[in-house]
Amino acid sequence: MKKTLIAGLLAVCMLLHAAPGYAEEKTAGQNAGSELAPNARSAVLLDADTGTIIYEKNSHDKLPPASITKIMTMLLTMEAIHEGRLKWTDLVRTSEYAASMGGSQIFLEPGEEMTVEEMLKGIAMASGNDASVAMAEKIAGSEEEFVRMMNEKAAELGMKDTHFVNCNGLPAENHYSSAHDIALMSRELLQYEGITKYTGAFQDYLRKDSEKPFWLVNTNKLVRFYAGADGLKTGYTSEAKFCLSATAQRDGLRAVAVVLGAPDTKIRNAEISKMFDYAFAQYQMHAVFKKGEMLGTVKVSKGSEPQIQLQAEQDYRVLVKKGGKTEELRHEIVLPESIAAPVTEGQVLGTLKVYQGEALIKEFELTSSSAIQRAGFWKLFKRTTQQLFHVDS
Repeated sequence: MKKTLIAGLLAVCMLLHAAPGYAEEKTAGQNAGSELAPNARSAVLLDADTGTIIYEKNSHDKLPPASITKIMTMLLTMEAIHEGRLKWTDLVRTSEYAASMGGSQIFLEPGEEMTVEEMLKGIAMASGNDASVAMAEKIAGSEEEFVRMMNEKAAELGMKDTHFVNCNGLPAENHYSSAHDIALMSRELLQYEGITKYTGAFQDYLRKDSEKPFWLVNTNKLVRFYAGADGLKTGYTSEAKFCLSATAQRDGLRAVAVVLGAPDTKIRNAEISKMFDYAFAQYQMHAVFKKGEMLGTVKVSKGSEPQIQLQAEQDYRVLVKKGGKTEELRHEIVLPESIAAPVTEGQVLGTLKVYQGEALIKEFELTSSSAIQRAGFWKLFKRTTQQLFHVDS
């Protein structure tokens, strides 16, 4: 009897083990996903437009970022240009300290001057440690102050796994970031469309008019060998191993892929390419509203203008699986009936919510494209009188 019972239990266990249950299928899916970057210590793949994460592996691990640090240096440079604090043609003087940087460099001499544009080329393409420090000193007065700005910007972007100690990524204690945070700052840098002119160029020259022009060859070989790739930044130290934050664009979808801690450049580039291949094969962008389309109207109480007409200031798009049921997508515009004056330009007035079925998949802030001041007494009086006559009629 006991033997029969044991044999029966064993048979049931064998049948359960052989049956492909839900838990096993879920695990298999996770294993398949992890194969996108099997050799990297950490990785992230996201859509740059919406920030939707497609794939991640150990994405919040705090690791040395090496020269990927320079993405933040380029970001603060582009921000300074955008805000008018810096011009492309401004001359940047090289200090003795900047010229003393080792590792990757464009061999700046103490006292040598280059334009902001030339320095940015040296950072983006040749990963110049010397050029990075020269730019930091130009923008902030010292590398220490620039590093403070870097950490301040990181906090603003929600980069909770990051702390910078220098502007170029040379090995330093307490200098770290994560694949997730690097993807965030890469996405922010891509808001400045002109940056890919430099990060996406395969070769160029510095000191063109001198007797010894300096040939720049992009350290990111994917910009030449992967269709659609146009950035962003490589990195290597013996501690960090081989790192890359890359971006590529196809058919309206721009992807950002980050790999940290790959064993060599071949594997690093292969895993980035595999992530890109997956994103472009599996996903597409779906437009909810196109730039310029009317979204709604909000009354402005006691304003110099009686109402604000809200138009789409950009293409509002969501990332969807190819072959997915886009008919399940729906949107909801949430706006107040009225708002009190004054209204400032850029003030958030409402939200655009996009759902797939019952699940909220994306939310966009809707802002005022212009400022509306509070109306004066006589204007309000005239408006009230006109409304009274309109009612009487």
